[in-house]
Amino acid sequence: MVAKKQQMAVIGAGLMGHGIALTLARAGHYVAITDPVKEARDGVAARIRQSMEAMGISESEITRALKMVEIFDSTAAAVRRADVVFEAAPEKMALKQAIFAEVEAHAPETCILASNTSVMPITEIMSGLRLKARALGTHWWNPPHMIPLVEVIKTAWTDPEVAQRMVDLLADAGKTPVMVEKDVPGFIGNRLQHALWREAISLVENGICDAEAVDTVIKASFGRRLAVLGPLENADLVGTDLTLDIHENVLADLETRRGPSPYLRSLVETGKLGMKSGEGFRTWTDAEAEAVRARVASHLRKLEGIQET
Repeated sequence: MVAKKQQMAVIGAGLMGHGIALTLARAGHYVAITDPVKEARDGVAARIRQSMEAMGISESEITRALKMVEIFDSTAAAVRRADVVFEAAPEKMALKQAIFAEVEAHAPETCILASNTSVMPITEIMSGLRLKARALGTHWWNPPHMIPLVEVIKTAWTDPEVAQRMVDLLADAGKTPVMVEKDVPGFIGNRLQHALWREAISLVENGICDAEAVDTVIKASFGRRLAVLGPLENADLVGTDLTLDIHENVLADLETRRGPSPYLRSLVETGKLGMKSGEGFRTWTDAEAEAVRARVASHLRKLEGIQET
């Protein structure tokens, strides 16, 4: 049983931080949130409200959650009584290490320290701590208040009991936590996702099809069942013998380049940065880009509604 009304601290009030704070407040915990940027601190309550309204959450629940959130102007003040600290700062190693040095100087020695990062090594982030056994990674997916998965990453120093407490806390908050036993680049989800992206880029780079065809194939075929049938479940479903036969024929021809694609690098170097510049693998008008964002948000809302019934 996870105790309610624990004291959480969130360092960073941006896209990820406000979503983490929102999730923890909805789960019945006190949340202290801070950010070095005054504008982010001043706007975080409105951002939490906006995100909850977009999720279709009632006004009474929004009011309840916001009452659980307190905004602080310093890290020291935010973490002073914390049971758990979630760092959600930009993906810069020196910055994260500096934040945890400050957190450790002011937080209780009993609190759990968690870094939210997509790919950065948790071991390196936490290497300067005095009490390393209480530190781990929590990779929340964007948007963190709507995507169920949180990867809980152990380092070689992490106390297994601390990791399990984090898993229990996240599950109680309605998330779907998965334990990552070894700290490897990309953890589980991003390793899988970018193995797919590498092959997708290679198909376009080698003239096999265009970018739209790649996206259509995924969305109109196996992408439809991925939410309910994982790849290893699928392998067992069709049979490991058939899976082996397929691998004997196709794996040798897949992209095996160890570094980024030269095609991808050339897009970046020529300013083709995707939706924000109007062109990447595909060309985008502002209206088309907004339609994609709205479609994704609507899809996630529908999935959340299905999961709650």
